[in-house]
Amino acid sequence: MTQLTQKGQELTAIKDQIQEWSAAQPELTPYLFFLNPDSGEYVTIGGDQTVSAASVIKVPILIAFFQDVDAGTLKLNEQLTMSKDLIATESGEMQYLPVGTQFSALETAEKMIIISDNTATNMLIKRLGGAEKLNERFRSWGLQNTVIHNPLPDLDGTNTVSPQDMAQVMLQLGEGKSMSATSRDRALGIMRQTVTDTLLPQGLDEGADIAHKTGDIGSVVGDVGLIETPNGQRYVAAILVQRPHNDPRAQELIRRISRLTYQTFSQEDSVSPNDPVLSSPDVTQPVFRD
Repeated sequence: MTQLTQKGQELTAIKDQIQEWSAAQPELTPYLFFLNPDSGEYVTIGGDQTVSAASVIKVPILIAFFQDVDAGTLKLNEQLTMSKDLIATESGEMQYLPVGTQFSALETAEKMIIISDNTATNMLIKRLGGAEKLNERFRSWGLQNTVIHNPLPDLDGTNTVSPQDMAQVMLQLGEGKSMSATSRDRALGIMRQTVTDTLLPQGLDEGADIAHKTGDIGSVVGDVGLIETPNGQRYVAAILVQRPHNDPRAQELIRRISRLTYQTFSQEDSVSPNDPVLSSPDVTQPVFRD
């Protein structure tokens, strides 16, 4: 996996607007990297900084999963057993099933992304060789800040990423450089089904396509994805916002930034700070919370 480089022009007007919004809410700290791979235009604020990953750490795990499928070392119909030590609280439904329940590897990967199941994630980390083996793979891909330190749910935020790492992962996935075309299509299809749609998707117009994964712990909330506009423009988006515990203004800021970047990358008019999408309600889902 080649390392992402910034070859185009930084969109300073967008950056200035985001920094103005952030200055008005100093308790919130956004870290972001947005890139149009065709034009090379990008926006970054702290894009290379290490940030608590929350559930966006599940994206590189999904990439590793499909790489092993392509290598023939893992079968989609292989049965994985849910052991007691892998059961995780917070997001997901597998935690409520009996110890010893089996799932296919593909179903486990789907649950990890679509409903952000933490137990499914821990099962895949184990099946893929453990955290350190995965961390070695992440480093081999050129990811500088992506590290699994602890099993999910990791409410203390010890697992880390950077927005630039996540943008790189999504770009390589979208361009089919990290796996076979069949696995790429399957991975993107899974990510298009992410049930939590209250962050990046809220800034998009009808007809836009997004394959994405959210993350939400008390101190950090974020979303990373690959977006294609109805007129054929595409870009990768990665944003995480540090916040006071569960402060809903962080979600509002992500929606506002999503709208601004979407309208710019799709060559539409600039966003107004009074755009109604910015005040859309925060949908809470107690089981599928991130």
